[in-house]
Amino acid sequence: MIPLHETASGITFAVKVQPRARRNAIVRELGDALKIALTALPIDRRANEACVEFFANLLDVPRSSVAITTGQNSRNKVIRVTGLSAEEVRRRLGV
Repeated sequence: MIPLHETASGITFAVKVQPRARRNAIVRELGDALKIALTALPIDRRANEACVEFFANLLDVPRSSVAITTGQNSRNKVIRVTGLSAEEVRRRLGV
């Protein structure tokens, strides 16, 4: 079970992104992070935009409620979600 951190600005959790995948999906838990596969290329922030869109759709929240707080230029990122409780994020992620 990955750790979810509740802060004043929302719920945060770590992800490891695998770009150029066949489909967008949560692959598995990898230590303290979720490994996710994205079809987007890691060029011109496309993978970051795809990551935000993936979690917005998965969690059923507006794109503005999902942000990458750290790791803009890395495969290891921290995602922040606003408007949901930690329990609700965990339930919607299925982890």
